[in-house]
Amino acid sequence: MGWNLEFLEKMLADKFIGRLLYYYPEIGSTNDEAFRLGIAGAPEGAAVIADSQTKGKGRLQRIWHSPPGLNIYTSILLRPNFPADQASQISIAAGVAVAEIIDEYCPSQVQLKWPNDVLLNKKKVSGMLAQVKTSADGIDFVVLGIGINVNIGYNQLPQDIRTIATSLAIETGREIDRLELIIRLYENIAKCYKEITQRGFDAIKEKWLNLAPMISQNVQVMFRNEGVSGKALGLDDDGSLIILTANNETVNVSAGDATILKES
Repeated sequence: MGWNLEFLEKMLADKFIGRLLYYYPEIGSTNDEAFRLGIAGAPEGAAVIADSQTKGKGRLQRIWHSPPGLNIYTSILLRPNFPADQASQISIAAGVAVAEIIDEYCPSQVQLKWPNDVLLNKKKVSGMLAQVKTSADGIDFVVLGIGINVNIGYNQLPQDIRTIATSLAIETGREIDRLELIIRLYENIAKCYKEITQRGFDAIKEKWLNLAPMISQNVQVMFRNEGVSGKALGLDDDGSLIILTANNETVNVSAGDATILKES
């Protein structure tokens, strides 16, 4: 099922996100292209979408598997008017927005994993990568990259991630209309972004916490070769994970891989 670009442009013509749409049958990375557009002065809400990526980006310099004709690979340009240390609120809001859309296809099976993974039946179905360009005045722009496994089959996943990744098609047993999905995605991203920029972070943070099973659990966060363990208490307003260590110290962790520790 390919992209009907004419229909997509028509449906997004009056939307906040996607009214200026850059489509590529194949690209290195949608995030790289959106970052270039941001530097060139493209307006807020501009979106890049590709049918496949040759250098798809995941978090911590990882590769996002991006075969053609199956999934969603998109990056959105945003220009929020708030301090640079709050930029990670955008990733949190995006996680909520993606989770709400996926829940429409698989009700009550969606969870969020800090910092930016969406899980379906406890397997990763979507990830986000936000890249920020700052200036002396604060945030110049944020590029929000989103990948969603839509119609990729189990045997099409790389072998090393088959036990930890899934797709909407795998979980629903049917092919999903990518056009319908991305239109709903852009609408919901816009809604959640408007929430944090106009009314603050509290409501989005509460929604995120309600979808995150690691909160109140013992977790370990690894970043490079260092780790922090303790009870996950919640999220700070900068999007960092608040952990209470065994020494009864509260630590804010801003990056890393978080896992729930099994009780011994």
